[in-house]
Amino acid sequence: MTDMKRFKKGYRIGAVLFDFDGTLTRPGYLDFPAIKREVGCPDSMPVLEFIEAMPDGDERKQAMAILEAHESKAAALSVPNDGAGEALMLLRSLGIPMGIITRNSRKAVDTALGNFTGVDAATFDLIISRDTPVKPKPHEEGVVHAAELLGISAADILVVGDYIFDIEAGNRAGSTTVFLTNGGEHRPDETDSHFIISNLGELENIVRMGLPLQSGKLPNDLLQLFLAAFKIQDSSVIIHPGIGEDCAAVDVEGEDILILKSDPITFTAESAGRYAVLVNANDIATTGAVPRWFLTTLLFPPGTTPSQIYEIIRDLFVIAESRHITLCGGHTEITDAVTRPVVSGMMSGLVARERLLEKKNMRSGDSIIMTKTAAVEGTSILAREFAPELTEKGMSRGEIEEGLAYLETISILEEAALAALFKGVRALHDVTEGGIATALAEMASAGSHGIKVDMDAIPRSGLTERMCRLMGIDSLGLIGSGSLLICCDGKDSADLMKSLKSAGIGAARIGQVLGKGAGISAVQGGTDAQWPRFDVDELARLFRGKAQADF
Repeated sequence: MTDMKRFKKGYRIGAVLFDFDGTLTRPGYLDFPAIKREVGCPDSMPVLEFIEAMPDGDERKQAMAILEAHESKAAALSVPNDGAGEALMLLRSLGIPMGIITRNSRKAVDTALGNFTGVDAATFDLIISRDTPVKPKPHEEGVVHAAELLGISAADILVVGDYIFDIEAGNRAGSTTVFLTNGGEHRPDETDSHFIISNLGELENIVRMGLPLQSGKLPNDLLQLFLAAFKIQDSSVIIHPGIGEDCAAVDVEGEDILILKSDPITFTAESAGRYAVLVNANDIATTGAVPRWFLTTLLFPPGTTPSQIYEIIRDLFVIAESRHITLCGGHTEITDAVTRPVVSGMMSGLVARERLLEKKNMRSGDSIIMTKTAAVEGTSILAREFAPELTEKGMSRGEIEEGLAYLETISILEEAALAALFKGVRALHDVTEGGIATALAEMASAGSHGIKVDMDAIPRSGLTERMCRLMGIDSLGLIGSGSLLICCDGKDSADLMKSLKSAGIGAARIGQVLGKGAGISAVQGGTDAQWPRFDVDELARLFRGKAQADF
């Protein structure tokens, strides 16, 4: 990935403009020293500006003819630069407009594009050459003209080039700029570009950083990238931010370990207080700690009534008290920054140092046990937020009420407390946004071990599967608070499952920990299967579709 230290704050990408020679084509075909010698241009002056400064007449025409002859020869020999085809294919797949901005003639560009495979002038939304009636780079006029033709702001254009003129033109227009070194040795201070890459293949991550994200949790690969740019210096922090690490653990000298957790509720307004307390308490419990104190920030859209606010505050107090948690502070605000209530909670708890459960303790051969069924929370939210759609598709009122009752089972505090008593239990992870598919991948990442999953062993309720089928979604990618993943020594897994079932908690052995590494391998029906990946939670996808339909 590109150097995050050179990251341009808050940029967006609406189009990409490429320089041509040395950027989309491999460098070295145009011999600028030879051209300058033939036309009598000083080394310190750009050849195009030197020719344009000549008085009209035969000498100027001859100089331009020399330049065009060199360009034609170079264009005929030019080949695509390393990574050029892949970069163009990526942008095309993303639907991002592309253009060329060059000091070359249009004829030379067309000739060189003839040496590309699957790429021609029609691949680009625009081509700005020296035949275009704009001032050439390093003037910004060409970039600004491109923005006007595309109907976007110049600030939303990514300019990619291998020469300082490319960067100067982009910077003057207010665009985001990328300097291509083509593998050469260049110091970061040699250009004022926002990014420096050695190969066009590195462009993908820069482009992705400037594209709008879909609703839902930040993708794990982006989160991992961001977190890698920063280091926690405080030695008292035992559990650091990371994929699959839902809590922080702080060693307070001479005291128990302090566990901290923060999570918002954004999918549903009804019963948001209950969700907020339990979802945050669940994560605290996965460390072996007891959740104790809760703070919350409540954000409501304009038009909310005091009675609606009171309902959520009352729910917060009632559910917290039922779990022996103290609601000890927070903030309440009405703001047009939100369109529906948002309840953001911060939970803390305590655990003795020797009882702290950490995912780094996972070992090869351990069993992975799952409690309850897939998409417990998602089932409740579907019944609550999509009842009209489900009814229209044939679901009975009784089935919807059964789905609503799943809300009563989204706590994993009981099974987490029970599991924490077993010596063979090494790690716990609750299933939240992204469903069981994402939760297992997060657990594998945090534990630095692969996990092999038997997809047939994953418990799924008939009601949940019917709802998901009617709504066109997959329960494995649906938010699943209420289910707990337990990593347990294989020798103790049978006894643990027996204890869980004695407590009335359904449990199934769904997988096994593999060797060092990460990632999920799966089997289904006794053969290898593809483990699903969900970039956003299935519920977020449903909400997005519903919003678009309403619009």
